[in-house]
Amino acid sequence: MKKPNNIRIYYQDDHLVVIEKPAMFQVHTPVSYAQEGKTVRKNNVQLLLKKQLDKEIFTIHRLDRATSGVMMFSLSSEFASQIQKKFLAKEVKKTYVCLVRGWTEDSGIIDQALSKNLDDGAMLDAVTEYETLYRFELPVSLGKYEKERYSLVKVHPITGRTHQIRRHFRSISHPLIGDTVHGDGKHNRLWRGLFKKPGGDANYLFLKAYSLELKHPITDELLKFKTRWNKNWMNMFELIGFCPVMY
Repeated sequence: MKKPNNIRIYYQDDHLVVIEKPAMFQVHTPVSYAQEGKTVRKNNVQLLLKKQLDKEIFTIHRLDRATSGVMMFSLSSEFASQIQKKFLAKEVKKTYVCLVRGWTEDSGIIDQALSKNLDDGAMLDAVTEYETLYRFELPVSLGKYEKERYSLVKVHPITGRTHQIRRHFRSISHPLIGDTVHGDGKHNRLWRGLFKKPGGDANYLFLKAYSLELKHPITDELLKFKTRWNKNWMNMFELIGFCPVMY
């Protein structure tokens, strides 16, 4: 019998576990997952990790289904509550990396309220800080310019709204590459074409939850976790001739 895919674990103690969330994996267990079919169960982080550890796990924060990177779970509901308070108090430093259309400023702050839900709902404060790591051009034209411009960006979301990074960068006309909800279809199709080769992925959101940094609520130890670049990111770095060195 084929064993389920194991989730990569970066850190584990008596209170929490830190993992690498793969792209296109759901985080939360569907309410009716027993009826959802094998595909949903196979690509569900919470179910796979629970089976892998053979113990209950509790969600602390969330990542979009299409986003890969560092993610943290608690091994008790009490500890989950303590960590969530740190997130709310902005005591957890989150760093993301994304690839966007166009050339972004050297650095900036996007301070624009977002609706609670993607389609409607109350407007909530939302703040995103960013720093441009690298700018480049591709020798193709999708419109009036002879070449298309892109930027690799390091991002610190100060708040944690649904699709915050994706919605904020769209709002300043720099949509993320591979974002089929908030992105630009012409540029997404271009990048899908670039990666139709062995080792590449036909459709991939270039948004990586790169690192998490916080103080352990029990031991007061400063914890720092960072992800690894997968094949899609490495293929992109090879294409543009640049790979960021980040700590």
